[in-house]
Amino acid sequence: MKLEAIPIKKPAEINFILAQSHFIKTVEDVHETLVEAVPGIQFGLSFCEASGPRTIRTSGTDKEMIKLAVDNAKRVGCGHALFIFLKNAFPINVLNRIKTISEVVGIYCATANPTEVVVAESKQGRGIMGVIDGGSPAGVEKEEEVKERKELLRKFGYKL
Repeated sequence: MKLEAIPIKKPAEINFILAQSHFIKTVEDVHETLVEAVPGIQFGLSFCEASGPRTIRTSGTDKEMIKLAVDNAKRVGCGHALFIFLKNAFPINVLNRIKTISEVVGIYCATANPTEVVVAESKQGRGIMGVIDGGSPAGVEKEEEVKERKELLRKFGYKL
């Protein structure tokens, strides 16, 4: 078995969600969920079939985001991987709804950080073992940093 860390390629400001799902119905259900969650959302998604024709299924509202989803799906190359790239929304806006879709097995990450997908390859195929999301901690926040965090959440409207 071979292990490999594959970097996700995307612009720094773009958020994405990496999940595992299990059925081609995923594409339509995720699309519907995203457009219901955030009016005017711009996104692209891709889903890698693990059997049958084993194609990368796609959908979305933004050609650039669909291309990012497809390009990264090709590079990672793991069956049942689901990639969602978001242009004018944050994962927090859609994550709980995605978790409730019956085909979604689990979420690996939801981030804008530089990310590497840890992939194992065997004779059968490839599978996601996990992700490396951003960097390791550089310390513990100080009082001023707590204040800045709380101000930022209020600026974004996530806290009163």
